[in-house]
Amino acid sequence: MPELPEVETVRRGLEHLVVGRAVVGVDVLNAGSFAAASPLEGARFEAARRRAKMLLLDLDDDRCLAVHLKMTGQLVVRGPDDWGGGHPSDSLIGDLPDRSTRVVLDLDDGARVFFNDQRKFGWMRVVPRGTADDMTSGLGPEPMDDDAGPRFADLVRRHQHTVIKAALLDQSVVAGIGNIYADEALWGARVHPATRVEALSDRALRRVLDEAAAVMMTSIELGGSTDRNYVDAEGRRGAYLDFARVFRREGKPCPRCGTTIVKTRVAGRGTHLCPKCQRVRRAAG
Repeated sequence: MPELPEVETVRRGLEHLVVGRAVVGVDVLNAGSFAAASPLEGARFEAARRRAKMLLLDLDDDRCLAVHLKMTGQLVVRGPDDWGGGHPSDSLIGDLPDRSTRVVLDLDDGARVFFNDQRKFGWMRVVPRGTADDMTSGLGPEPMDDDAGPRFADLVRRHQHTVIKAALLDQSVVAGIGNIYADEALWGARVHPATRVEALSDRALRRVLDEAAAVMMTSIELGGSTDRNYVDAEGRRGAYLDFARVFRREGKPCPRCGTTIVKTRVAGRGTHLCPKCQRVRRAAG
C-alpha cells in the first residue's frame, strides 16, 4: 500500500496535467473498479486534493472522483502529455489498454487516463463532494497539518497502554503514517517503538510528530519512498529509501551513534531501530 508521500507525488502530477480538462467518455472494463450514481461525462476537473492516502479529484458540479490506488494501482495519461504514476509495472510504458486496465477516461483535449490495477483492490468512485469528505472524516490529523500537534496529543493519549508504534500506525490517531515513516520518525525522536504511550511526555510525543512531518516532507521532495512499488507522476521511482536513517538498514551502523541497527517485530510489523539511541521507557509507578 502506498504511504502518504507516494500519493502526494501522484496528486501533484494530476493537479498539473488533469485539472481543467473535461471528461468526454468513460469505458469501464471491470465493474468493481468504478462506481457512479450519475454519468461522469461532461464534468470538468476543478482541483486535485489528497486526504491521507486517498486522491480526491473535485468536479465542477459539486461531485468528486475519489481514487484509491491500493497495492497495485496506476494512473497513466496518454496524449499531449504522457506520464504515469503508481505501481511500476510495464503498463506505465507499454501499449494501453492492457490486461490490467480497469477504467479509461477520455478527456476533451484528446488525452486518455488509464486506471490500471493488477490485483483489482483499487477503485474509483464518483460521489457528492460532501460524501467524499465524509469518507475520510474518521482519520486523525496528518503530521504536516498546522493544527496537528494538539489534535494528535488528544487522540494518542486515548491509547495510553498502546505501544507508540501501533499508535502511529492507527489512522484514526494520525493519518498517512505507514511502517517506513513510523520507524524513521521514532529513530529521529530517540523513542523505542515498543514504548507505551503512557511512558512518553507531551514533549516526547511532539518530537515524534515533528520527526514524522520532517521525514514525510523529505520523502515528498525526493519523490516518495516505496522504491519497489511506486513511482511519482513523472514516472520516477521514489528516492527516499536511499537516504533513510534506519529503515532497511539492519546490520549497518546507526548514523547517529554507530551502534548496529537491528530489525525486530513491534505491533506485528517488521521494525528497525538503534538499541542504543532508542531505549524502552517505562511508565512511572
